[in-house]
This record gives sequence, C-alpha cells and structure tokens, in this order.
Amino acid sequence: QVQLVESGGGLVQAGGSLRLSCAASGRTFSRTAMAWFRQAPGKEREFVAGVNWSGGTTDYANSVKGRFTISRDNAKNTVSLQMTSLKPEDTAVYFCAGGTVVSTTRTRDYAYWGQGTQVTVSS
Repeated sequence: QVQLVESGGGLVQAGGSLRLSCAASGRTFSRTAMAWFRQAPGKEREFVAGVNWSGGTTDYANSVKGRFTISRDNAKNTVSLQMTSLKPEDTAVYFCAGGTVVSTTRTRDYAYWGQGTQVTVSS
C-alpha cells in the first residue's frame, strides 16, 4: 500500500515556474514507477510525465516536453515535477500516481493516487 500527498501548487503568471512535490508512504515506493497526471475542468485526466523505479528513465507528454522535468528521490520517498515556462493551458489539478511496474500513460494502470494540487497559470 502506498499513500501519496501532493504539494506545491498555486497561482503563477505565464512564463513562470512551479515545483510540485509528492510525498509517498509505504515500503514499495522505491519499486514502483511514478507519474504525474493533470485534469483541467471539463477534460479527461491526462498523462504529464513518468519516471521508472530508479529514476533513470523518464517520459513526457509532448505538450510539456522541454519545459517540465520529473525526478524522484527514493531515499526520501518523494517524486517532483519542476515546471518552467508555464502557459495558461497548463492550468489544471495535478495528481501524483504510482503502483505500476513501468511508467505508462494510462490512468487505469496506476493503483495509487494523491488528492491533487491546483496549478493556475494566468495570462
């Protein structure tokens, strides 16, 4: 069992930066791939970025590639999402997810979810 708690969301102007963090509890954290998803009002939850268990392999949605960076610290049981050059279309609730063997883009593959943190980018 893994419990996830996100933090770091907020309001930022376009072009600005934010860093999201996800704190995980549970013995299996270091053996599970982790990911960030987001959901804007009226839209489906979508994959943003994923990282394998060791942190050595990452994957990004095309819309954030080159602007966002996912990382993890297994010693601290945390996964982070550094977001730069933010755009108004990045506005959404961001969710931390885990529980897969390998990182995937499908929500149904993830067993554990955080409660979400709001990111709002003003133009």
